[in-house]
Amino acid sequence: MTLAPSLVAALAPTGTLRACINLGNPVLAGLDEQSTPRGISVDLATALAQRLDVALELISVDTAAKSVDVVSAEAADVGFFAVDPRRATTITFTAPYVLIEGYYLVPQTSAVTINADVDQAGTRVVVGRGSAYDLFLTRELQHAEIVRAPTSPSVVTTFLEGGYEVAAGVKQQLEADIASTAGYRLLNERFMVIRQAMGLPIARSANAHAFLAAFVEEMKASGFVADALRRHGISGAEVAP
Repeated sequence: MTLAPSLVAALAPTGTLRACINLGNPVLAGLDEQSTPRGISVDLATALAQRLDVALELISVDTAAKSVDVVSAEAADVGFFAVDPRRATTITFTAPYVLIEGYYLVPQTSAVTINADVDQAGTRVVVGRGSAYDLFLTRELQHAEIVRAPTSPSVVTTFLEGGYEVAAGVKQQLEADIASTAGYRLLNERFMVIRQAMGLPIARSANAHAFLAAFVEEMKASGFVADALRRHGISGAEVAP
């Protein structure tokens, strides 16, 4: 299919699709043995560049907040984010392509057994600064104190070194980070579903936003997203409806 030049220019105004890749979420992306970004977000960016028939440039960052900043400033054309109303002031999101879960981690000896136990005065909850679950818990928690680690991958380290009561994060990240440390447990219920979507700077044309939305729906319906999850060995995440 030949796309209108105006549409291609709206999506990749420099002639290259600049895709921002957040390496701070292992469900979305990571680095291979050659320190090259890999993961479902890289696969989607590659497929989109091929569809537009333009070159691809990957702009890697280590936090979701940085990815939001880069795309909002139009230093990148497209990014991969958890949908959140605060971010929607500068970014237009597609429907989600993947659903992942936010969980709480506590010491084995903690009296906290269900999510409702977390929101208590004197409880300190460690989150990744600017992450989707930081934004969500900032709105939701009324009594607990939020402690912000610099990045999502540093949440568990901050939690352990600071002797805090609770760590919050993506289930897979928490499980991986605590795997070799005894004496800790995840609560057995999620506190949120994190809806991962693609997004463009809000100032891009309506046609560009509509094209990206349709692209994501096609990638889900065709099995591309499910295949990417399997190929990269991602468990515990599901293709969004």
